[in-house]
Amino acid sequence: MTATNITRAEAAERSTLVAVQGYDVVLDLASATTSAGTFTSSTTVRFTATPGASTWIDIIAPTVRRAVLNGVDLDVAAFTGTRLPLTGLAADNLLVVDADCAYMRTGEGLHRFVDPVDGGVYLYSQFEVADARRMYACFDQPDLKGTFSLTVTAPSEWQVVSNSPTPLPVDVGGGLARWAFGATPRISPYITALVAGPYHVVRDEYVGPHGTYPLGVFCRASLAEHLDADVVLLETKQGFEFFESQFQTPYPFEKYDQLFVPEFNAGAMENAGCVTILEDYVFRSRVTDYYFEQRANTILHELAHMWFGDLVTMTWWDDLWLNESFAEWAAHWANVNATRYRDAWTTFLIQRKGWAYRQAQLSSTHPIAADMVDLEAVEVNFDGITYAQGAASLRQLVAWVGEKEFLEGLTSYFTKHAWGNTRLADLLTELEASSGRDLSGWTTAWLETAGVNLLRPEVVVAEDGTYASVAVLQEPPSSPPGLHPVLRPHRIAVGLYERTPDGLQRLKRLEIDVVGERTEVEELRGVAQPDLLLLNDDDLTFAKIRLDDHSLRTAVESFDQLREPMPRALVWAAAWDMLRDAEMPMRDWLALLESGLPTERDMSITHTLLSQTKAAIEQFSEPSRREQYRDRWAALTLRLLDESADGSDLQLAYARAFAATARTAEHIALLRGWLSEGSAPSGLAIDTDLRWTLLQRLLALGAADPAEIDAELTRDNTASGHRQAATARALVPTMAAKEEAFRAAVESDELPNALLTATVMGFASADARELHRAFLDRYFDAIPTVWADRTNETAQTIVMGFYPAQIVEQETLDLTDRFLARDDVPAGARRLVREGRDGIERSLRCQARDAS
Repeated sequence: MTATNITRAEAAERSTLVAVQGYDVVLDLASATTSAGTFTSSTTVRFTATPGASTWIDIIAPTVRRAVLNGVDLDVAAFTGTRLPLTGLAADNLLVVDADCAYMRTGEGLHRFVDPVDGGVYLYSQFEVADARRMYACFDQPDLKGTFSLTVTAPSEWQVVSNSPTPLPVDVGGGLARWAFGATPRISPYITALVAGPYHVVRDEYVGPHGTYPLGVFCRASLAEHLDADVVLLETKQGFEFFESQFQTPYPFEKYDQLFVPEFNAGAMENAGCVTILEDYVFRSRVTDYYFEQRANTILHELAHMWFGDLVTMTWWDDLWLNESFAEWAAHWANVNATRYRDAWTTFLIQRKGWAYRQAQLSSTHPIAADMVDLEAVEVNFDGITYAQGAASLRQLVAWVGEKEFLEGLTSYFTKHAWGNTRLADLLTELEASSGRDLSGWTTAWLETAGVNLLRPEVVVAEDGTYASVAVLQEPPSSPPGLHPVLRPHRIAVGLYERTPDGLQRLKRLEIDVVGERTEVEELRGVAQPDLLLLNDDDLTFAKIRLDDHSLRTAVESFDQLREPMPRALVWAAAWDMLRDAEMPMRDWLALLESGLPTERDMSITHTLLSQTKAAIEQFSEPSRREQYRDRWAALTLRLLDESADGSDLQLAYARAFAATARTAEHIALLRGWLSEGSAPSGLAIDTDLRWTLLQRLLALGAADPAEIDAELTRDNTASGHRQAATARALVPTMAAKEEAFRAAVESDELPNALLTATVMGFASADARELHRAFLDRYFDAIPTVWADRTNETAQTIVMGFYPAQIVEQETLDLTDRFLARDDVPAGARRLVREGRDGIERSLRCQARDAS
């Protein structure tokens, strides 16, 4: 595959030579319904330049047919496959590039999908980081903004959507029509967009203080019966009202469309006024309220980007973290204050911050403000640090400067830099002005250093039962070894909880600044020791916490008395950290679950604990005890399923958890009875997706015939059904099935992105870890070729998905080290493999702790 990388230095040099005025892009998509090959793309770009300068324009296409610069034909033989050289530039330039661009199957560029239900062809664009060049010729970097006008010829019955309002189509004969979109404001190429196909649409509008904005919600026609557009539109309007009010800045575009698209690689993408969203958020089977909250969070995340990212955009990808962290913070903040999801910060703590804590302790950890030297560095940095640690740090910054002052600074920032590009310093300048605080020290400690601190209480209790002293001890990041021993400034809350007739209640809360290695909490001297002392109450900072011995005993013994979800989540998160840090053996974690999980009612906490525990049993338990733990876990989930109310979210969650861990003959009989719909628990609907879950588990246990996959696919011949079937086939615990999965995913390039991911999921199941051994050498040997020949998204899926994470042995470390010592390992792949190695090392430590 032709090299697609662009370095930061190259981009910076180009931006000194070139300023874009606008793009006029003409696409002919008439071929889409009959061919998965190419479409014609013609780009006219107007730009100024330093006279006499030379540079290049980006385009990734099988063929550039013609290029004309200022009336002079260019030699298209100079096209490299990704770059078209431009020499002898004038002060004002007009460039026309005619190309045949490729429809993609990887979720990058212009992705083409055929619906197995009705044969409908659907297209959508995905351009972040630099894939606009797969659809049209452009200067594909964030700081070269320009207006964007699009003209599209496509089947006349299609919906065609872009960043500007959709114009009335003009019939051009032959069942085709032409849509000529008006020019956008100045935006970056990566947020330009095109979505086209026979989409179902529901329209509405938001009427606010600054105007009326048309709204649209789209999905594939075959999913229309499942689209709850009324809920999506309600949460969108709540977000509009909240953000316009809080940012004191009008929504910057003319309309707002949200399109649920197939085979999407991420949760969503913030294309200006044309947001694409993973269509799994159109729920075709019953899900718990946790998933509705996740969807609302995604809706608000992308809406926040319209201001932070689209109106004002980073200069280069060094500030990707700020773009994503802001949207992550703003989405949870808006969820709490504008929607029915009042406990969204609890979800952020137990789920998103857990991701960040894990990422921050890997060998690949990096400062939040990462050094993005090129696109390859950017593409592997869409990680827990960029999103969740950055958002947690922003939440800490809000606590540090004050919410009112933070918002005043934001408003000034949006006003001053509208339609421009900025760096972090531009935002900090406005926040320092609004808050009166010097943020240079905060920036250095929080954004320029890596890792996560640990806060633990040190308490001395006097004979009369009062505190003689309380101190907060801060430890520098300890994992991975060798990090800068930074001690960050923290603004935290400390909660004092007492047993009362109404449960464990917080009777006192104080906020303190934790600075340095030891912070005395003078306010607590002489205060009666509470039953539970909780650091970082309300979760204001990014730090792991520990409990003193007295408080830990209270938490374990009285989980059912701790009624509010946030303190419960903090205790669960502290215990999970202790398990991962090999401070708590797996057997104690299970005992804690057996005590605390029966009284857990928050669905975000419940979902997280269920998924964590399933993985931890396979990774962290001493191997000779693993079957015992599996049995305990299956027994607990089955008991909690039986105790759950009929038709409740908890019933569904525990049914899925039990199905995922079922293993005995009795368990198999239960699942088989559910699948036949004759003996399912009362209130548990065995719908389409739950049927696949049950069948997949039976297949993984060798208790179902692979022929049942085809029968189930006949019942569910949909895009989701095909993905589920791909996972099911790869789950079959035979060498032949694993061989076919490995060949199809790694050694062939025929699977589209969604089926590739589904196949990887089935192959990697812990139930077949012994079969994985046969593929170790082939996996490592394939990586350099995969990284060279596949697109970045595809290569990452393969390298991460096939790493032998389930073979927790020294031999795996040795194999990994031999691979990493090779000189043909690309940097991005090296990072991902090292992260896999980190997981093996941590698991070995945890297994040793469990054995001790």
